[in-house]
Order: sequence, then structure tokens, then C-alpha cells
Amino acid sequence: MKRRLSLRARATVLGTLAIAALLAVGALLLVSTLEGRLTDASDHLSRSRVDDLRALARTGDLPSTLRNVDDNGVAQVVGPGGRVLAASPNITGKPPVAELQAGQQLRTSTFRAADDQEIESYRFWYAAGPSPEGTVTVYVGDSLEAVSEASAALRRALWFGVPVVVILLGLVIWYLLGRTIGRLDRIRAEVDRISEQNLHTRVAGDGVEDEVGRLAATMNALLERLDVAVRRQRDFVADVSHDLQSPLAAQRVALEVALSRPRNIDTDLLRAEVLGATADMERLVGELLVVASIDADVSPEPAAIDLDSLVLEEAARARTRGLVHVDTTGVSAAPAHANADDVRRVVRNLLDNAVVHARTRVQLTVECSGGWAALVVLDDGPGVPIEQRDRIFDRFYRAQSSRARDGGNGLGLSIARGLAERNRGRLDLVDAEGGATMRLLLPTDAACAARPDISR
Repeated sequence: MKRRLSLRARATVLGTLAIAALLAVGALLLVSTLEGRLTDASDHLSRSRVDDLRALARTGDLPSTLRNVDDNGVAQVVGPGGRVLAASPNITGKPPVAELQAGQQLRTSTFRAADDQEIESYRFWYAAGPSPEGTVTVYVGDSLEAVSEASAALRRALWFGVPVVVILLGLVIWYLLGRTIGRLDRIRAEVDRISEQNLHTRVAGDGVEDEVGRLAATMNALLERLDVAVRRQRDFVADVSHDLQSPLAAQRVALEVALSRPRNIDTDLLRAEVLGATADMERLVGELLVVASIDADVSPEPAAIDLDSLVLEEAARARTRGLVHVDTTGVSAAPAHANADDVRRVVRNLLDNAVVHARTRVQLTVECSGGWAALVVLDDGPGVPIEQRDRIFDRFYRAQSSRARDGGNGLGLSIARGLAERNRGRLDLVDAEGGATMRLLLPTDAACAARPDISR
């Protein structure tokens, strides 16, 4: 059935069946309540009449014909020896309805008694009482057919009314579901027409702020994310192709020159040009592999490391280049909890970036505060212009300024931030006067908790 019926049809059928079941239960409760209320009302009236007739019999004011009885009831007062002392008009002249040894307490029972020319079933209330002629028994009953006829009339009305109501509600459900599912179908059709070539297209909402409207907004947000991801992927491929093109072109030129003059090959120059270009490509491929691992959310196991030791090792490596002075006097003990290889790459990228852009000096500070192991890298270079601060961590972003003179591929800071974040840390550009200040925060142990928090 699920394959044959649409969602609209299944929902309508299930909703209609649920409503039908509820209405059926309600109808049964209604009939039962009506019968109970009618029976209770009849019992209350019959008991009151029994008490009234006993009071009249006790004072000797009992009339021979009892007229305070409705058309569906009977009443009778039976004296000693089974003699009928008084009766309602519809059983005048009839024998006693029963011959029971009644007491002072009211009792009830069902008897069949004559009603004019018919014999009907009555629910009697009866009790004995004194009179001038001796002890009498008072019988007052109401026809059971009155309750049966009233409940039968209600049943007939419900047998007709409930199906009509169920059908009408089913049609209403069908109509309302049609409108709602129609809106969903429009969204589905619009999304189905969107392909990689037109990801800029968005779902047209109808302005209604309900679940379907929110679905349209969610679909538009998803399409926006897909559009951004596809554009980013295209830019990524273009940037990688551009960065690979230069070393490949250099290798090709070097080899063509060498082949054009095979007798005059300068092996040292050829080796330097070819291996230099190969090293550039190898570095780019390695960084792309790191980028891929970050995107794949591959998180290596963290461990306890000494951030200060890693920083001192990388500072010693940077000093061998002899380009600028690397100051490590501000490095103090800072145990961290992260992956050592990731942290080493982050520190190396930050230090290389600072060395390239510094004029004469790079200052390194390592300390522990507020549950973080913090590394601050400060160079005395030109700094980062305000309009570029939001983009320096983007992949392949290379500012058109003095900070782009290194000829790098624009992946260093992006990789550093990605590795910091996957180790539950942070990497930010800190506002400072003169130069650029990078701050790396890594989670550490409780030994740093008592120190001032500099993470804000």
C-alpha cells in the first residue's frame, strides 16, 4: 500500500480512520451517558412519588385515582389482603402489579404491568407505609421503553451523522494536505532543477512563516553552502594548478635548454633548477595532503607535550637561516595536550611567516594561563592592513603588499589555523602596534588554571 498510495492519500486515510474511531467512541459514550441520565432522572422522580404517596396514605388523604403520574409511568397503592386502594388512570381497575412483603426502605425491581391495552416493562420503586386501613405498599414505576426509545432515536441520528462528519472531515484533511504538500512539491521541483551549473538559484518562498516556509529557508541556506563550497573548490583547483604550473614550467625550460645544447650542459645549474622546482612541488603536495586531512576531519591522538621545547627547537632552526634575530627570552614552561606533529607544523608555519615579513627581529613568547598554553609570535615587519585581516587565514590568499614578497603559496596560515582548531585550540591575529602578532592557544592541564587568563 505504501508503494501504491501517495503520502497525501495515506495521511488522509489514517487521519480519517483516527477521527472515525474517536467519533465512534464518543458516540458510544454519549448514548451510555444519555441512558444513565434518563434512568437517574426517572428513579429520582419515582422515589419522590413513593414518599409522597406514603405520606398521603398515612394521613388518610389518599385519592382513589392517582393523577400526579406522567404518561410513561404507573402508580398503585395496595392495602391489606391485596386490595388496590389507589391507582393511576392507565391501570385503574387492574390487579396489583406485585404482591411483595415490602419494608420501610425503598427498593427497586422490574415488573411487567398493564398500560391501557398493552403490557410493558417498568422499573418500579416500592416501599411500605402505615395508613388508617393498615399497612399499605406503594408502587411507582416508569416505562423502560421511554429510555429505550430516546436512546434508539439518538443512535439513529448518530448512525447517520457520524459517517457524514467523518466524510466531511476526510475531505477537509485531503484539501489541507493538498495545499501543504503542494507547497512541498513546488520546493522539490525547484530544487530538482538546480544543478552544478546554476547553484546560484534559490527556492522561491511564498512568504508564509511556517514549517514549509522554514524548510524553504533551510534549503536556500543549504544551496548557499553548496554554492560557496563549489566555488571554493573551483578556486582551490585553480590556485593549485597555478602554483604547480610555475615549477613545472621551470623544469620544462631547464630540460629543453639542456637538450638543445647537450654538449654544453651545466649539470650544477640543471640540478639546481630541476631539484629546486621539484622541492617546490613536493612542499605544495605535502601541504595539500595536510589540507585534505584537515577537511576529512582526521584527528590524530593528542598527548602531553612541552610547547616551550617545540618552540625552542623551531627557533634554533630559524636562526640557521640568519635572516633576522629570533628572540626566545620570553619562552617559559607551558605543558600542552595536543598532537606533537600538528603543533610542530603550526609553530614552524608561524615562525617562517614571521621571519619572512620581519625587518630585523622576531619575538617569541610562551606562557601558561587560564587552562591554555599560549604562544605569541611578534615580528617587526609592516604588519597586516586592516582590510586584509579577515582574509589572511584563507587558503591561497596572498596579499598584494609587502607581506606577499615571500612568493609562498598562501597555505601556511590556513594550515596553521586548521591544525590548531582540530587540536581544540585557537589561532588569531592580535591587534598590536607595529608588526604582526599571532597568538596560538592550546589546551593544557590543570597546572595552568591558577594563572591569569589571557585568552580573551
